[in-house]
Amino acid sequence: MPTPEELQTRIEEAIPGAKAVVIDTTGTQDHFRAEVSSPAFTGLSRIAQHRLVYDVFGDEIGGAIHALSLKTEPS
Repeated sequence: MPTPEELQTRIEEAIPGAKAVVIDTTGTQDHFRAEVSSPAFTGLSRIAQHRLVYDVFGDEIGGAIHALSLKTEPS
């Protein structure tokens, strides 16, 4: 099971200039909340911003990462 720190690192490494804060919302290491800011989000719709983050994890969403709630913003 992934840890919040692992998810944070993966987001920050995959999205240029990203800063992420990830918490495990249930203590079970499968439900997470992430707040992500990045200059890469500038000019993108909220859906496109979220898609960039979800694409970092691919098939893990719905599997090892059962739920990932996102708040994104350009920085």
